[in-house]
Amino acid sequence: MPQKKIALIFLLLNSIFINFTFAQKISEVDKIVAKYPKSFDSTEKLADRIEKDFDSDYDRSRAIYSWIAFNIRYDYNAYLNPPRTQGFSYSSEAEKQQKIKQLNDNLIQKAFKSKKAVCEGFTALYQHLASLMGIKCEIIRGDSKISVRDIGRKTTSSNHAWNMVLIDKKWRLLDVTWGQGYYDSSKGRMVNDFNPAYFDTDPDYFFAKHFPDSGTYLGKRLSKEDFLNGPLIYNTTIENDYKIKSPDSGIIEARNGDKITFEIKNLSKSNQVFYVNKRNQAVKVQNPKEKRGGLEFQITIDNNVGEYITVFVDGNSVVSIKIV
Repeated sequence: MPQKKIALIFLLLNSIFINFTFAQKISEVDKIVAKYPKSFDSTEKLADRIEKDFDSDYDRSRAIYSWIAFNIRYDYNAYLNPPRTQGFSYSSEAEKQQKIKQLNDNLIQKAFKSKKAVCEGFTALYQHLASLMGIKCEIIRGDSKISVRDIGRKTTSSNHAWNMVLIDKKWRLLDVTWGQGYYDSSKGRMVNDFNPAYFDTDPDYFFAKHFPDSGTYLGKRLSKEDFLNGPLIYNTTIENDYKIKSPDSGIIEARNGDKITFEIKNLSKSNQVFYVNKRNQAVKVQNPKEKRGGLEFQITIDNNVGEYITVFVDGNSVVSIKIV
């Protein structure tokens, strides 16, 4: 089966099953923010409302995430047809910084007023609202990993941006762009579906799907090779702490008759575990064993296994690997 068709199947299945899981993860902060107006006269008035309703920096940071995710939509048309880079001239460093600030302010206000943005707008608006509340926030740019086609990808260009916020002397990772929804390839449009998995995400999960241009996180060197060649994990994996213990590589060399061993944390025999073969048929895993707080099972490589194997748990995609 062609690679594009396989990727489409996996993305479609993931988008179908994603809604139920996250509908159950709404926090009390989210419930309050969901009742806010969709529009405010200014970012300052929105920040004032959040500061009034919530006492801690953690809840305020979550409230910013929730409001943006509920109300700002990903501008897929702008993603497909990005505007030409806007240049400018300057005669001094002060004038340069002033013009950069003006461009950033325009980006923030455009996202806030139009209710549409790509990741640059999401991250700039988040940072701006956090700064109005005295919360230290950074914008991080880098690479992202979202589909089976990214497993083993050779191109390494920067294509995404996210935020870090400093709360209680600890940096927290968040991606509000991914918090607002997902692209449904079957409908050819973005779907609004609030996703809390990318607020204060565990770094191990976060950096399985994000790689900063700096190559470091809090002074710790990260491996771009491990990022690109590792298994692809999904939102459900993060939300349910389905840590993938095996395989540790996303690229597996195998021949017909070889068995690929999977070990996934926080699963039991009560979970329905299957994969989809190249004929788009669901194949239930055989003889799974409970082991060390998780489930271990094997998938045998045969003529029905395609270029990719995606494991599903209770209808949700959890991990994909590439077979070569």
